[in-house]
Amino acid sequence: MSEEPLHQDGLGEPDELDRLWTPHRMAYIRGENKPADGGPGECPFCRVPTLPDEDGLIVHRGELAYAVLNLYPYNSGHLLVCPYRHVADYTDLTLQETAEVAALTQQAMRTIRAVSGAQGFNLGMNQGPIAGAGIAAHLHQHVVPRWSGDANFMPVIGRTKPLPQLLTETRSLLAAAWS
Repeated sequence: MSEEPLHQDGLGEPDELDRLWTPHRMAYIRGENKPADGGPGECPFCRVPTLPDEDGLIVHRGELAYAVLNLYPYNSGHLLVCPYRHVADYTDLTLQETAEVAALTQQAMRTIRAVSGAQGFNLGMNQGPIAGAGIAAHLHQHVVPRWSGDANFMPVIGRTKPLPQLLTETRSLLAAAWS
């Protein structure tokens, strides 16, 4: 199968750029399989704990909250700490839930650092759709590991984030190292 130059098909002038195609990202961009931002019956953070850990990408289960790999990670090892209870706002957590989310976030950082040598972290909660919450109906704390130079040209120019490890491999390493 030969490729025709771009300009012969009327698709523009050829250039010297190489393309890195990531068609799997279209599922995220289009919102495919994204549940309605409604009640617990539609919520992935309520459904995931009903699955086996490997299938749900759960790294650790606590009493009131759990740690799970982000299905669309910013970096390898990007975890979400979620309360089991379907609650949208940080102010709606009980004191016990708040304490466990905080403790699991700390343990997630220790574990990721031990497994991957992360040099820093971004921690955060996007509260409400206007603040960037993709699933605003169920609170979740992002734990994103960072390394010197990890924000290279790819996300900025190519709108692509290369991840060096499959989610299942990352989950196995983090789950085994969680103490």
